[in-house]
Amino acid sequence: MSAPATGTWTSAPTSGDGTTLADRAGRRWRLLRWWLIGLVALALAIGALAVMRPAGSSGPLDPGSTRPEGSGALAAVLADQGVQVHHVTTTAEAVAAAGPGTTLLVVPASFLLPEQADALAATPGDVVLAGAGDELLRAVSEDQVGLGTWTATPPAVAVEPRCDLPAATAAGTMLLAPGLEALGPDATTCWHDGDGYAALAALTAGGRSVVAVDDTTFLRNDTVTEEGDAALALHLLGAHEDLVWFVQDPADTTSSAEEPAIGVGSLPPWAGAAGWLGVLVALVAAVWRARRVGPLVAEDLPVVVPAAESTRGRARLYRRSRSRGHAAAALRAATAEHIARRLGLARSTTPETFVDAVVRATGHDPQAVADVLYGPPPADDVALRELARRLDILESEVHRP
Repeated sequence: MSAPATGTWTSAPTSGDGTTLADRAGRRWRLLRWWLIGLVALALAIGALAVMRPAGSSGPLDPGSTRPEGSGALAAVLADQGVQVHHVTTTAEAVAAAGPGTTLLVVPASFLLPEQADALAATPGDVVLAGAGDELLRAVSEDQVGLGTWTATPPAVAVEPRCDLPAATAAGTMLLAPGLEALGPDATTCWHDGDGYAALAALTAGGRSVVAVDDTTFLRNDTVTEEGDAALALHLLGAHEDLVWFVQDPADTTSSAEEPAIGVGSLPPWAGAAGWLGVLVALVAAVWRARRVGPLVAEDLPVVVPAAESTRGRARLYRRSRSRGHAAAALRAATAEHIARRLGLARSTTPETFVDAVVRATGHDPQAVADVLYGPPPADDVALRELARRLDILESEVHRP
């Protein structure tokens, strides 16, 4: 007995299609790796946003923002004077915090809904509106103050307040844009222009003080030190120990204190930026993986099938399905292509012209040539074999020198 071979071999288990577990795992990895890489990159970007986010906020008129359009400087001075600033971003939070003995400051809220304006108007605390819309302005002032019908612009030179409000007297001359209109006798207006509009309006509505200022420059970090901006802001916002500073989140839809602010205030500040980054990554991935329109790319076939074998295979399919019409059409098309190439005819040649050319080349009867090339499909296998024989004869006669 001969000794066994010294070499060893191993075989991985295969499935019914002949592939191994390693083959299938590699194919799945090649399909999923780019999606996994994208998800990892998105997670890293979100983590970087969370780590590198500055300590202060960055929104306009935000009490935590140190940017020029923010209000961090004014909030810091108010805090030094003993005023506790409560920064809220939803209507529900503002309504809950603005109780008696508080001041509610509402900065421009472009996404405020009518029911939210009514909820803010029903708060019992004093209200200061800075750059408010006409709907909120009328709701809080009980239709005593409204916006002008034209866009307000700051005056060329500082003007006197021309009213006896303590805050206006302390501020003195200012460059506030006049855009408010007194609609009732109870509103006191200050810093007027020549057309009857004012930059500030004050009144008592619902048992509390309401002050509206159309120009928000007296709150901004870059202009709070100009003219009497600081004095006006400190007088209006420092009247009580609690100041509710409402900077509305664009996604805020709450309107009552009992309504939870799910999905808005409960999210971290960087959630919005992370969401937009996720949308951008999804769009880039969609463009990257989308079908591209361009020239065809030749690829190596996994198996090379000889032309004769393909022809026999198609013939077997035709015979099995009894598709004599398809088989006859394929034979006639191939014969017509060969004859047209031999006679120099174009692919757009009409049947009549093609038959005439074949008749001139062979001398056969035109009707017989037309029946062979364009006649009805054969009725049985015998007729199909006869058609194939006649097509072969016709082609050989055209090619005969």
